[in-house]
Amino acid sequence: MTKIKPDKIHIIGSVGSGKTTLARSLSARFKLPHHELDNVVWKRTDTSDIRRSEKERNEYLKSIVKADSWIIEGVHYEWVAQSFEKADMIIFLDLSYRKRKYRIIRRFILQKLGVEKANYAPTLKIFRKMFVWNRYFEEKSRQEILTILGVHQNKLFIVKDSREIEKLYFWRQDHD
Repeated sequence: MTKIKPDKIHIIGSVGSGKTTLARSLSARFKLPHHELDNVVWKRTDTSDIRRSEKERNEYLKSIVKADSWIIEGVHYEWVAQSFEKADMIIFLDLSYRKRKYRIIRRFILQKLGVEKANYAPTLKIFRKMFVWNRYFEEKSRQEILTILGVHQNKLFIVKDSREIEKLYFWRQDHD
């Protein structure tokens, strides 16, 4: 059987949808470099995070997209058209609002306990913001994303439940 796998994958979804977890798993499995869009927006330093200018951010994304293979993940959608265009596959993690809320709480607890790593300080302020972002996604962003991704139906996979990952066409390829 011929092995079919995408070399360029864009994963999008709300906070708590499992983007980073899935990206890390696919990165390890298929030996593809993984890039978090939050790290494209923010220049991480030991003392603080510095927001890149729009030009710097766009140039950084362009340099990633030009590579032969990658996994890009994040909730951002307004400025990542080039990634959507070049992706072999777009995975939209569209898990339930309730599931995402649970995951936000669980992640915060694990980060505070030092069990899970974070790119940011897991403060109560950021914790509250995640609920705001999650609600905004539910009420506004979700539909905007679906509209933007409408032109990419041939490579779009909408995942409503974590168990659906197993159904992605390339996932089981190695096991057949």
